[in-house]
Amino acid sequence: MSIDAELMPGSPIGIMDSGAGGLSVLQQIKALLPHESLLYAADSAHLPYGDKTPAFVRQRVNTVAAALVELGAKALVVACNTATAAAVESLRERYAMPVVGMEPGVKPAVQGSRSGVVGILATAGMAGSSRMTELVQRFAGERQVIVRACPGLVEQVERQALDTPETTRLLQQYLAPVLEVGADTVVLGCTHYPFLRPLIERLSGPGVRVIDTGEAVARRLHHLLQQGGLLNSGAAEPQMRFYTTAATRPQAELFSRLLGSTVEVEPLSARVFNQSPEELSDESQATT
Repeated sequence: MSIDAELMPGSPIGIMDSGAGGLSVLQQIKALLPHESLLYAADSAHLPYGDKTPAFVRQRVNTVAAALVELGAKALVVACNTATAAAVESLRERYAMPVVGMEPGVKPAVQGSRSGVVGILATAGMAGSSRMTELVQRFAGERQVIVRACPGLVEQVERQALDTPETTRLLQQYLAPVLEVGADTVVLGCTHYPFLRPLIERLSGPGVRVIDTGEAVARRLHHLLQQGGLLNSGAAEPQMRFYTTAATRPQAELFSRLLGSTVEVEPLSARVFNQSPEELSDESQATT
């Protein structure tokens, strides 16, 4: 049963991720929908989602989504591939509002590949998910699609280590098996990875196309808001507010670095902030 909320065109859009990666999606949404107010929630106290169980991630996503709805969100964007795979359908069942998730760009990658070999960089949780398997089976056809789990890359972005020897070493390790078999297209299957795009493009070389689906998510959100009569007219000045379940000062430094402008970050809510991974794990077991 879905939960009805009073949806108003002037209400903000809620965007969530396990950490700072979803800021890459926020940038695309802001560019396409400049009149919209945005709420961004990072569940950084439980980062990364990629090595957590689907039940744990689903519980976290539903908890963070509830906080965003309490803050007045008229739509929800799950700006995390792992969270989308684990929880987007439960959100759509729960809320009578637009809910948009992430989907790695397998289809455009396969359609645009000249060599017939496509690589996908993803978290372990997304790489091993049924959602990824379904996407590859649906769109690969005769093409070779290589899915690479990339542990450690999310943490490097969260450490602001966007172009360091360690990040370079990790990316070389993950890209090498893909490039060696002739991949000419690399799909970024995690919203943290666009912040590593300059390094990925440098290591891949000029003949390799890199695909990020953040823009496609923004277009889908625009369509759903327009369809539901929820686009903001632009009469009021749009606002952006940022929240975290971790300590706010380091998150403010990280968000400001990635966005290229100074922002303030607030604690999401007492309930979400104070729940420990052990408590949520217990809740997840109780709901599965």
